[in-house]
Amino acid sequence: METKWEQLTVQQQEEVNRQLETIRRGVIEIVPEDELRQKVIDSVATGTPLKVKLGLDPSAPDIHVGHTVVLHKLRQFQELGHQVQLIIGDFTGRIGDPTGKSETRKQLTEDDVKRNAETYQKQIYKILDESKTELYFNSQWLGPMTFADVVQLSAKVTVARMLERDDFSKRYGSGLPIHIHEFFYPLMQGYDSVALKSDIELGGTDQKFNLLMGRTLQKEYGVPTQVAIMNPLLEGLDGVNKMSKSLGNYIGIDEAPNEIYGKSMSVPDELMLKYYELATDLSNDELAQLRSGIEDGTVHPRDAKMRLAYTFVRMYHGEQAAEEAQQHFVTVFQQRALPTDIEEVVLPLDALENGTIRAAKLLVTLGLQASGSEARRSVQQGAMKVNEEKVDDPNAELTLADGDIVQVGKRKFARIKLG
Repeated sequence: METKWEQLTVQQQEEVNRQLETIRRGVIEIVPEDELRQKVIDSVATGTPLKVKLGLDPSAPDIHVGHTVVLHKLRQFQELGHQVQLIIGDFTGRIGDPTGKSETRKQLTEDDVKRNAETYQKQIYKILDESKTELYFNSQWLGPMTFADVVQLSAKVTVARMLERDDFSKRYGSGLPIHIHEFFYPLMQGYDSVALKSDIELGGTDQKFNLLMGRTLQKEYGVPTQVAIMNPLLEGLDGVNKMSKSLGNYIGIDEAPNEIYGKSMSVPDELMLKYYELATDLSNDELAQLRSGIEDGTVHPRDAKMRLAYTFVRMYHGEQAAEEAQQHFVTVFQQRALPTDIEEVVLPLDALENGTIRAAKLLVTLGLQASGSEARRSVQQGAMKVNEEKVDDPNAELTLADGDIVQVGKRKFARIKLG
C-alpha cells in the first residue's frame, strides 16, 4: 500500500520539501520531526492550512528585535499558506511566565495587561499579515472555567512532572518558594492548544517545557497533538546576554529610524549573520549569498552591517525612512558632521535659575534622557556635548542661547529655542 508521500505528485513533493526547508531555517529543535513532516504532507495533499500557534504574554509594553525571531517564523508560515493563531495571554499574563525566574513574578493587574496588549497589537502587524492572523485572548476560554474544570485540568499532570522543569527544580532544591499558581501557568498555556486544536506551536528554547505541555494536554483531552518548534534566543547588542529592555542591549522595533539604524551598527560582527537569519525578511538565497560574501571577503563586515541597519529600518518604518537614516548615519558618524535636520526644542525660561541650568537637568528637560539618574550617568560617562564641547559634570551650570546644539550619545540631538 502506498504511503501518503508516495501518493503525492512530483510537484506536491517538491512543495513539501520547499516548505520544510523554510520551516527549518534558524530553528533549534522540532519535537517530533517526523510528525512535522507528516503534517506538511497532509496539508499539501488536502490543501488544508496548518494551524500555527504563538502565545504572547503582554508583560512588557514594547516589542524588540529579540521578540521578532518567532514572529518572523510565523510570517514564514503565513507565506507558505498556513493560518496563524496568535494568542494574547491576557489571562496567563496576570500570573506571568515563571520560565527562567529564580523567584515568583509580580502579578500584573488587568489594566496593565490590557494596556500592554494594545501596544502589542499595534506592533505585531509590522511583521505579520493581519488577514492571515486569527487573534485570540485566552481569557475567552480560561475565564469561564469553573473550579471543577480547574481541578480536572490539574489532575492531568503530576507534581513530579512539574518539578522536571529546570527553574522549578532549582528553586525547590534551593529551598526557594514556588507558589501553587505558578504551576498553573504551563497548564493554562497548554490548555490554549487544546482549546484551539493547534497543529504547531512556536516558542523560544526557554519555552520547551510549556510547548510540550500543550502536546501532553491535547493527548489527555483526545485532541491531535501539536508539533513543538523551538527557536533560538537572540543575544543583545552586548553580544552575551539575551536581548532585554532591562539590560539596555535591545533594538526596539517602534524606536525612531535613526535610533534603530545607529543601534544596529553596534551589533557584534560575530552575531551579524544570526541577526540576518532570525530577525530579517531576507530570502534563503539572499542570506546564502551574503554569508558566502562575508566568508570569502568580497563583502566587508561594515557594509554588511549597514545593510542590516537599513533592513531593520525599512522593515519597521519603510524604504524612505531607511534611506534617510542611512544618510544621517553617513553624515554624522562617518563624516563626523552634525546632522542638518536637528529638531528644535523649546527650553522654557522658567527651567532656568539665574539664567543657567544644570547639565543633567537640561537633558531631561529637553527630552533627551528619561530620568535624572539616567541623565547624570550619561554626563559622567562623557556622552554629553554642547556645541560639540564635552560636558562631564552633571551639576555644571550652563548658560545657553538660541541655536545652541545639545547632544547626548551618538544619536540624540536638540537645537535650543529659549521660550
